[in-house]
Amino acid sequence: MQTPICEELGIEFPIFAFTHCRDVVVAVSKAGGFGVLGAVGYSPEQLEIELEWIDEHIGDHPYGVDIVIPNKYEGMDEDMSADDLAKMLQNMVPPEHLEFARNLLLDHGVPIDSDDEDNTLKLLGWTEATATPQVEVALRHPKMTLIANALGTPPKDMIDHLHAEGRKVAALCGSPGQARKHADADVDIIIAQGGEGGGHCGEVGSIVLWPQVVKEVAPRPVLAAGGIGSGQQIAAALALGCQGAWSGSQWLMVEEAENTPVQQAAYADASSRDTVRSRSFTGKPCRMLRNDWTDAWADEETPDPLGMPLQYMVSGMAVAATHRWPDETVDVAFNPVGQVVGQLEKVEKTSAVIERWVTEYLDVTSYLDELEGRTA
Repeated sequence: MQTPICEELGIEFPIFAFTHCRDVVVAVSKAGGFGVLGAVGYSPEQLEIELEWIDEHIGDHPYGVDIVIPNKYEGMDEDMSADDLAKMLQNMVPPEHLEFARNLLLDHGVPIDSDDEDNTLKLLGWTEATATPQVEVALRHPKMTLIANALGTPPKDMIDHLHAEGRKVAALCGSPGQARKHADADVDIIIAQGGEGGGHCGEVGSIVLWPQVVKEVAPRPVLAAGGIGSGQQIAAALALGCQGAWSGSQWLMVEEAENTPVQQAAYADASSRDTVRSRSFTGKPCRMLRNDWTDAWADEETPDPLGMPLQYMVSGMAVAATHRWPDETVDVAFNPVGQVVGQLEKVEKTSAVIERWVTEYLDVTSYLDELEGRTA
């Protein structure tokens, strides 16, 4: 399963795992893949703690950090500090949105205390002003060899800075046009995410999108994202010209994940039809498990979701409540996951998932070799 990108990053398999859990980052990288920690929910101080822990446990293996700097967000044209930007954006959040979110949680029996209220109106890492300090923290860790931007092309000065520090830059896209912007800005690795992927995604399906992006940016390496949950799907991605797979949903269903058995049961019980692209948590279309929260914000009689990052400044109390009471908040929780959830039926060790994917890949490529032999 070796591709050129494996040699560039010093990894055994071209399997990239996006996760918010440091234990999963370590487990994936030690199993031969490449773990990537989602940093959007961490303050710079918290991120430093997470990365120090990863450094201590990952051995000599590399890993990455994923940030979020959208190409367009509320307040992006304002030249001000993160604190001043946060204050300006806080004043832009209508009180009725906060009241609606709070009442929705209370109606579902979710207790809202002062700690949860404190998570309301927080900006977190949804802008360049807040992501830049996260990048500087990440750069203090030599084993952190890749920064990925989940939304849009990173600022050119940031790309140049990362290259000067000897790190790779990746960015997700949902169209060939977006991929071209990444390539023109000298992004090293383009991640083409199909509409069935979990989290922020576009509308074009993976099997259509992947070869279009490969053609657009060749010979720049492309990773396939959206619908990756088996070795067969990785083989399909490589057959379409990609150099590896960027996966996320699978890592919610591993023993090392922070998810509780109740949360994982919700994923195991879900079909591929049980996800929805919703703006109800972040302000941009994001695929997640459909639940009472997503349905409530989609109702014509309720407030329309705000733009990014304003909507997350509203939904932050729900995200905080999910962390505090994970088993009691499933019906109103933020559960980003792709349509591949329909094939995630059990919880496995991370190393077992990597091993299974490699075996499945080898089996299907052997099968294709046999078919080729029949026509020779």
